[in-house]
Amino acid sequence: MKLRTMIWKELWQRPTPMLTSLAAVMLGVTALVAIQNITVFSERKIAGDMESLGANVLVLPPNVTLQDYYASDMHGHTMPEEYVTRLALARMPGVQNLAPKLCVEAEVDSAPVTLTGILPRSEFQAKTAWQGLAMLTNPVGSDRGCCTTTANLNTDSNPDSLATTRTIQELGDRELILGRDVAEKLEAKIGDKLTLLGTDFVVISVLPSTGTIDDGRLFAHLHSVQELSGAGPVVNVIEIMACCEDAAGSLITDLSSELPDTRIVTIAQIVETQVAVNGLMARLSWVFFGVLLLVGAASIASVMYSNVTERRKEIGTLMALGASRSFVTRMFLGKATLLGLTGGLGGFVVGTILAAVLGPQLLGVDVQPMPELLGIGMGAATIVAIVASLFPARRAAGLDPCLVFNEA
Repeated sequence: MKLRTMIWKELWQRPTPMLTSLAAVMLGVTALVAIQNITVFSERKIAGDMESLGANVLVLPPNVTLQDYYASDMHGHTMPEEYVTRLALARMPGVQNLAPKLCVEAEVDSAPVTLTGILPRSEFQAKTAWQGLAMLTNPVGSDRGCCTTTANLNTDSNPDSLATTRTIQELGDRELILGRDVAEKLEAKIGDKLTLLGTDFVVISVLPSTGTIDDGRLFAHLHSVQELSGAGPVVNVIEIMACCEDAAGSLITDLSSELPDTRIVTIAQIVETQVAVNGLMARLSWVFFGVLLLVGAASIASVMYSNVTERRKEIGTLMALGASRSFVTRMFLGKATLLGLTGGLGGFVVGTILAAVLGPQLLGVDVQPMPELLGIGMGAATIVAIVASLFPARRAAGLDPCLVFNEA
């Protein structure tokens, strides 16, 4: 009888203990694959959001508990718009752009929408007190340095630049810019009129998709939103595009001194926290992987030892008929290899499906299969199964047929 046939026959005739060992191995690989998938794609989402966001410093009302950097204006608290003027007059080195925003809930044809008030560049240029401040920012993906002078910056007046530079050149009192998702939801296009807060607005642009919450928003002039919503001269947040080294250095101290009644948050703080969480998740995945594989190894070793004990007479008969010790060893290690490969493959499939389901629901992260984890999972599971079966296999191969028959 061929070795392969004997291995399959053994697994088929004694499925219960083997399935228990297989489940333990699969759980270890499933935990690793699911957590690693979510962690990797969460980090990629953070990187994409950072690139789309543009602003790297936020000025917020003091009593705000920030849960999501990218929804920093959705907290419902406000602060005076006058803070923007104070920051502009302070002439702080490294500040390239100020973008005050006010976010209010509204409806379009009974459909709830988020209306965000912003200030165009022309508004800053029109105020004498604000003139001289570099109110422009580098387009995302630009190869220019972080700190540049106004003369070197692109002054594109296209409203689509809002998706990358966080500012636009012109925006009328009754003009709207739509995010990609909300435009599709409302089936609106450039030139359409939409009624918001009891007033008709004209759509002048639909932003390209950014993959951020901006895709689901409508943007209008800040002062129009303040007037129509009855909020008054207030804002929810002031986004600041600052030089990288200044944002991580003295600028935060200067901002806190200028506006002591606000909360200053840098994207570095948020990203460091999220990266730390992702790192913890990644380490935990390896811990779970290791613990569950040890459990699987113990289960496989126990099953193999029991198998040797129960089948002493069968093994002795096999060796009496001419089977070599290496043949018996390979028979047991072959079963272990098959368990490891199957457990690794099954764990990869289940873990990938679990990550694909839980990623969007828990973290808003779209997860795709990571083929490299298949090799890691199958390789580790197979090695653990073989190592766990090595001693039982050697014990089986060391049986003396004569002594086995004498015991009977």
